[in-house]
Amino acid sequence: MLSQKKRVLIVDDEEDLTWTLSKKLSRDSDQFELICVNSGREAIEVLNQLPIHLVITDVRMPEVSGLDLLVQIKKHYPSTKVVIMTGYGSSEMRREATERGCFHYIEKPFDLNEMRELILDAIRDRQGFRGNVSDFQLSDIIQLNCLGGLTSALQVKTEAEEGWIYFLEGNVVHAETEVLEGENAFYYIMSWQGGEFSVYRNRKPPRQTIAQGWQSLLLESLRRVDEQSHLVKQEVEQKKQFRVLKLQQIFEPILSDNVEHLLIHSFSGFTIFYQGRFRENADQISELGHQLSHLLEQMTADKLSFADDFLKIAEIHYRNRVLFVARISREDTYLTIVGRKGVNLRAIRQHLKENLSEILALL
Repeated sequence: MLSQKKRVLIVDDEEDLTWTLSKKLSRDSDQFELICVNSGREAIEVLNQLPIHLVITDVRMPEVSGLDLLVQIKKHYPSTKVVIMTGYGSSEMRREATERGCFHYIEKPFDLNEMRELILDAIRDRQGFRGNVSDFQLSDIIQLNCLGGLTSALQVKTEAEEGWIYFLEGNVVHAETEVLEGENAFYYIMSWQGGEFSVYRNRKPPRQTIAQGWQSLLLESLRRVDEQSHLVKQEVEQKKQFRVLKLQQIFEPILSDNVEHLLIHSFSGFTIFYQGRFRENADQISELGHQLSHLLEQMTADKLSFADDFLKIAEIHYRNRVLFVARISREDTYLTIVGRKGVNLRAIRQHLKENLSEILALL
């Protein structure tokens, strides 16, 4: 038994259904308090007066639909869990939605024990229950319009663009942006990252430009988003490889047998670029960066100033090694060269001055 009973609100315009649930679930009154209402408007009144842990709502209701109710819950009661009751849509799409999004679906007609277990899972906060509406996606809103068989218009806004998706009796029939329409507009809108949306009920589409089923549209849009994400990662990796190659070309003239290590790194020792005899061993490079970080800390503690006003260069000679350290930007980015005695520091200094602007552009 819970120390404090939690409230469960069931919303459905079918009075027979809410009456049956109220009677059948009364045996669990020691675990949760059940409230049943027959309209979205009544549900909002209850939510405004009492803390509700779980809302179970039908999608297709007059005046205030399940989607309208969901939007209100997200805005005012983000910690309230939500279950959608629906008799629409394919099981494949509901499974996809549940895996990706924040709603739990239960299909009508449902078994009473299934409903009871779902409620108990929710109020006990069992791991894996999906009911929080604090982070639902554009795809969730589209699903709810379609599952509810609604005729409506969905307006989506970003800082720079605006798009519309139109529904006719639960089917996506038209989409448009400033320069696109039809399926291309739909997929483009679905690729937007962030933004705001508004739903306008009973607003009919100006024309029909989409004939494909909404489940196929959503699955294709999700596939395209995943593909685009993969392409972005590829592009980032290609740019990284290009920067590394350019830096290698820049430093090649000063890489002699007397240069053991050349690093560009942060004050904390994070290595941005490396050339030297540790090239094939990431652990050794990381350890070298860590040691250089300690050295910079010691230099700062000893107030060892960098001699050159332009590049902030310091040179340290010890035993048969030479350490050349240059602070190359105001963001605490350093170029460090570890070499044997005989390394041409004058040539290194001059080469660095001549190529500094290009080096910084590549970082």
